[in-house]
Amino acid sequence: MPKVVSRSAVSSSTDARPTASSAAALRVYYCICGEFILVIDKTIASLPRRQTDGAIIVRAQDTDEAKAHVFKLNAVASEPILLERPGGHERQFRFSCPRCTLPIGYQSTPPPLKSGPFVYLFSGALSQVQGQVPGDAFDGEEANTEEGNESTTRV
Repeated sequence: MPKVVSRSAVSSSTDARPTASSAAALRVYYCICGEFILVIDKTIASLPRRQTDGAIIVRAQDTDEAKAHVFKLNAVASEPILLERPGGHERQFRFSCPRCTLPIGYQSTPPPLKSGPFVYLFSGALSQVQGQVPGDAFDGEEANTEEGNESTTRV
């Protein structure tokens, strides 16, 4: 029987400089049901919010002024929604959790995801702790039911 010789080399990266991709910390977010939904290069608390509905704005495409965020959204496309706002109408192409179908966010352009300049995430839909309801999940709930100045229609 022939003799088997194996060789191995040990490699260590402790002396190597960190690359741009290894230095960027990725954040993971989950749906309230515990399903993995989002990986992004920034905390969603640090992202800007939309004035009309308080949704979190994630830049999906590069422009001359700003770079797109690096993110992966694990969601399924839902039916488009037509909202009546005080200044007119808005069409939202929504995305929901693949497990519990909770609406996670939307964009203003038809699927696929990232086909428009921005993706909007609903405030309180995602948590950094799996299976835990975020603290802002019910913020503004009383205000939305009392105001009544928005109506929703499935398109």
